[in-house]
Amino acid sequence: MKDEALALVEDVENPLAKLNRLREYLQALVLRSLHEVEAFSSIAFVGGTALRFLENLPRFSEDLDFSLVQRDDYKPERWLKKAKRDLQFAGLDCSITWKQKKTVNLAWVRIAGLLKDAGLSAHKNQNLSIKLEIDIMPPKGADLKRTMVTRFVTMALCHYTLESMMAGKVHALLTRPYPKGRDWYDLIWYRSHRPPLTPKQKLLQNALDQTLGKGNLKAAHWRKLLKEKLGSLKIEQLAKDVYPFLERSEERHLLTRENLEMVL
Repeated sequence: MKDEALALVEDVENPLAKLNRLREYLQALVLRSLHEVEAFSSIAFVGGTALRFLENLPRFSEDLDFSLVQRDDYKPERWLKKAKRDLQFAGLDCSITWKQKKTVNLAWVRIAGLLKDAGLSAHKNQNLSIKLEIDIMPPKGADLKRTMVTRFVTMALCHYTLESMMAGKVHALLTRPYPKGRDWYDLIWYRSHRPPLTPKQKLLQNALDQTLGKGNLKAAHWRKLLKEKLGSLKIEQLAKDVYPFLERSEERHLLTRENLEMVL
């Protein structure tokens, strides 16, 4: 598996593209391990990496994000022990750390040596890291699906529907304390569907109430609220943020004020 990972990037000259492809390969191995240990009976795959694996979103993503959907058999430490064994069996120098918080559980999967072997670092011990984040108190109202996916390896994933994932994205756009170009790029992607996608209203309202207090923002006004937020943003910074993760670098030029206003 390590040789396969290196073979995937052997002819890739762009360092950013090489890093993104290596990271995605490792993400796939972790997801398959979670599938094999039946973790997806308890958690659902969400976020940007879910869009990438399930819907071929044309941008790479750094983290693996999940929401708890069933507390029975929720055993993340057991899942991570298997993931570590699987990655080590694949010839990778893997370590995993785990941290429990009140509302979110976090894990970091670190692979040593791979960046050096791929020509991306001069330091043998520099890690290629993937963060796993599990929201153990997600807002209610999400719709779920199960999908068989092949990306390097084949796995069955439980995940939010597109409308439910979009509710999470709009919630992030409205509540995140700092703007991320990746969020606004994803908004364009959602709204470029025909017909344009809209967030699941009940889930978005529950998420806003959970974060900001009941009744402070109305989910029904999401487009108006995003337009207001857009007025204070430095658009050039959004394009700069998303650029390293795009499959096609020229798509950073989609992030203009005019285009964002149009999709809203």
